[in-house]
Amino acid sequence: MRLGQLLKGIRIIREFQGREEISPDTAMFSVVSSHDVKSISADSRKCSRGSLFIAVRGAAADGGKYIRDAIERGAQYIVCENIPEDEEAPIRSGDRDLVTYVIVKSSREAEAKIAVNNFCNPSAKLKLIGVTGTNGKTSIATLLYNTFTALGYKCGLLSTIANYVGSEKYPTINTTPGPLELNKLLDQMVTEGCQYCFMEVSSHAIDQERITGVKFAGGIFTNLTHDHLDYHKTFENYRNCKKAFFDSLAPDAFALTNIDDRNGEFMVQNTRAQVHTYSTRNIADFKTRIIEQSIDGMQLNINGTEVWCNFIGEYNAENLTAIYGTAILLGAPHDEVVKIMSTLRSVNGRLEYFKGDDGIIAAVDYAHTPDALENVLKTLKALKPKGGLICVFGCGGDRDRTKRPKMGAIAGMYSDRIFVTSDNPRTEDPMAIIDNIKAGMDADSVLKAKFIPDRIQAIQNAVMTAPPDSIILVAGKGHEDYQIIGTEKRHMDDKETVKEAFRLREYGRQ
Repeated sequence: MRLGQLLKGIRIIREFQGREEISPDTAMFSVVSSHDVKSISADSRKCSRGSLFIAVRGAAADGGKYIRDAIERGAQYIVCENIPEDEEAPIRSGDRDLVTYVIVKSSREAEAKIAVNNFCNPSAKLKLIGVTGTNGKTSIATLLYNTFTALGYKCGLLSTIANYVGSEKYPTINTTPGPLELNKLLDQMVTEGCQYCFMEVSSHAIDQERITGVKFAGGIFTNLTHDHLDYHKTFENYRNCKKAFFDSLAPDAFALTNIDDRNGEFMVQNTRAQVHTYSTRNIADFKTRIIEQSIDGMQLNINGTEVWCNFIGEYNAENLTAIYGTAILLGAPHDEVVKIMSTLRSVNGRLEYFKGDDGIIAAVDYAHTPDALENVLKTLKALKPKGGLICVFGCGGDRDRTKRPKMGAIAGMYSDRIFVTSDNPRTEDPMAIIDNIKAGMDADSVLKAKFIPDRIQAIQNAVMTAPPDSIILVAGKGHEDYQIIGTEKRHMDDKETVKEAFRLREYGRQ
């Protein structure tokens, strides 16, 4: 694509070819703008002859430091916020033309809009639904993908667990991909004939403008609780970042918000989108009531219709209400939606449970925030396990430390026995993290707790010593199949560990 087409809609401050400033009124401007760009990257290592390099100013690194490397690899077009100070003379890309610099107001905004332009605005060619909030994003996005696939549509999914273009699975690195990868995936969906895409929208993605220029047909707000304060610094910043997503929705989009959450109404203040509400406790456009539940599922009344679903807990009832409401807003027939909802199964690593001998049940869940841990523990506690409720959990290293004592207090409040362990300690001392968690536990909680930094050992200990008819919650990692210790990523899967611990327990009883 030509450089001028890629730069459409971007706030450009100045343009240079080498050291010579280009004026929009000169012939040189039209010549440069008509140049063909061979490839686009925000990673200098991926540049080659004829590339456009976007020097993005990120949270951890400044892409401006890699301009020289990009040019040495053949990049001929540089989009940046400042020309490097060491550029004292025109730089040539190999023996080709002088390097062209485009100075922009925001390199993040430029990357996002270049990505949209490069793929001819793919989000406008399908119905893209964004799901944001602290908890529930993965479940809602994935189950919407499953629901609309069952309705007969070809769909895309962008989630923490996996990305899908139709039935084709692609690996995921971030909850929300970077702009170039995001628009590339959306373009693939359009090419493959997808009509819908359901996408998790993280606060990092909103703040870093990964979704700038992307058109959403609808947005869903789940809830807002304590998380990512290592990045956002304050809860207010975190909340306002989420709200910015709804502020950006177009008038022809819908905004579906959970009014059971105290931030539900705040999120849709001033949005131009059409506002709809869902709830399990209040009057709303889409309302669900739990009639009864067991470990195998729950009977719900959704907008007057009863349906059995293979999920438990009020938070899952909320998620299912959001799914139902979104499907109806997108024009799906009520009877078909309810029928499909009865067939849906838990998402990978979201309250997946395994049964051992003596009536023991182990549930593996991704809960890694205070609110999520409390929701899952309350749900399992309500089942009144005769042998008690056991909780195995930890907190991630190099991340928000303020939530650690809160999670320790919550575990102590609901659990009969506790195993505090590691959850991706990264470069922190695992015992220091455990001490932070312990600081939130009262004396009684400490007495019923064991502090075991080795996660596999902690899970095995919990299973091997569990009383008959007890429930064990293994929280924090869910679908993840690795443990980050130091800077090393090691294979470690909670589900595999639970199954092996059940086998060892059964073998020990023989």
